[in-house]
Amino acid sequence: MNFDSDEFPLGQALAQVQLTDELSRIFHGRGGRFAGLEHLCLDWFKPVLLLTSFKELSEGERLMLTDAVAAVWQQHHSELSFNLVFQYRNAGKTVTEIVAGEVPEKHIVSENGADFLVHLLRGQNHGIFLDMANGRRWVKEHAKDKKVLNLFAYTCAFSVVGLQGGATEVVNMDMSKGALSIGKQNHLLNGFESGARFLGHDIFRSWGKLTKLGPYDLIVADPPSNQKGSFVATKDYVRLLRRLPELLAVDGEVLLCLNAPELGCDFLMQQVAETAPSLTFVERIENPPVFADIDEQKSLKVLRYRVNP
Repeated sequence: MNFDSDEFPLGQALAQVQLTDELSRIFHGRGGRFAGLEHLCLDWFKPVLLLTSFKELSEGERLMLTDAVAAVWQQHHSELSFNLVFQYRNAGKTVTEIVAGEVPEKHIVSENGADFLVHLLRGQNHGIFLDMANGRRWVKEHAKDKKVLNLFAYTCAFSVVGLQGGATEVVNMDMSKGALSIGKQNHLLNGFESGARFLGHDIFRSWGKLTKLGPYDLIVADPPSNQKGSFVATKDYVRLLRRLPELLAVDGEVLLCLNAPELGCDFLMQQVAETAPSLTFVERIENPPVFADIDEQKSLKVLRYRVNP
């Protein structure tokens, strides 16, 4: 791929985007719609661009790519400071470097009226997952007067938007106390000093605690797809589904999330049908348009279910 070409799709996307305060993906090569660029993604974490490659590049390729991004920026966004972070990920290896400019020491980004702490220079998970934007929007729009359970809460973005949407209480559970600590900071950033609980426990060992605090009008389950010692979708989703219905209130709803390219909606829907027949499928929450995939079964799956009337 000629990174200097006018037909370079990543450069075109950067040239055409209207950069705002909002967190956003600019280019999504992972969707397979741009031949030869399946390994590249470009994100806007104001005031920083994050360029990610999911395959190893030679030094020459990396320089050509980052120089092309810099050239497009200079031509189309020169009124803004140029801050670029490059990250390479492959086979469990992550290398991150600041290519140009700087990253704020306390880096706060915005999405749909909420603020979140992010950390681009520490590992692969930056504090918020961009493809889940519509899921967060849905929760914000449907949380009013509801008690919410946020499982695999990570940094508690669902909790923040749930409270913004009028939830009466949100219970957050995650094994990572470090992630929950950032989640607490996210709540304070958005003015929520109360209304949320933060439980640093293994979900599969905490059903008694969760039952005692329930029932819940809305449950969000957004587990990792393949994280040894935490959750492996192919064997653990069925364990989760066996217990979820007993935590739901009458007319309760659940968002079941799955981000494993090798597992489609059919995998999750079959497990629900066999293990939790009291749940009825309502809809799949669409992903943001920029995350379009040549095979939508490989993209993020967010399935909405409701307790049978």
